[in-house]
Amino acid sequence: MDERNGLAVPQSLQEACDPARVALLVYDMQVGILQQIGDRDRVIAQTVSAVEAARAAGVRTYFLRHVTLPAELMGASQLRMWRAWQRAGRAADVVSAFPPDAPHTALIPELRPTEREAVLDKITMSAFEGTWLDIALRDCGITTVAVVGCAMEIGIEPTARHAADLGYVPVVLTDACGAGDKAAAERSLEALRFAGDTLLATVDEFRTALTAAAPQG
Repeated sequence: MDERNGLAVPQSLQEACDPARVALLVYDMQVGILQQIGDRDRVIAQTVSAVEAARAAGVRTYFLRHVTLPAELMGASQLRMWRAWQRAGRAADVVSAFPPDAPHTALIPELRPTEREAVLDKITMSAFEGTWLDIALRDCGITTVAVVGCAMEIGIEPTARHAADLGYVPVVLTDACGAGDKAAAERSLEALRFAGDTLLATVDEFRTALTAAAPQG
């Protein structure tokens, strides 16, 4: 572990992944979103594997869902975003795409949270913006957040960047992330790699790091 001024500065995945101080964020693995992912079966299998590794190591796990307000309650930025996504000609044509109780807003059945896990609803792309996530993680002494789910180019990159700005070590498990646009997702990964504050790893590497970092005895 690198150190300066009495601070431990993680360099490796293992150093960043003390099971007591890492949280897993499962980003938007929802029925309606997975329907838009070309290799959904691979993404589901790898995300399930990441969740299983986290559970086995006692890692705190949070499931994210993207929800939308009734159009009558959307602000200008929300209307602009959904007008673009829905290719609507006018803001008046925007509809609420992911109402909280809609079947397609639900998490896929393969990823059913346990009573020891939480589901967090958001209306933003960063999992931290406007939610209770940062408060909950800091209160538990979390220093690293690992992220899996969909979609890399839409929400995972903003979440990783926001996590770094908040002082966490972001870890993106690249083989457990889906994308709606492969080229855009590759640009996101390259941007994260270039910025240097996000660790990129596979699910197997994450599992190995958790096992190696766990207290022995």
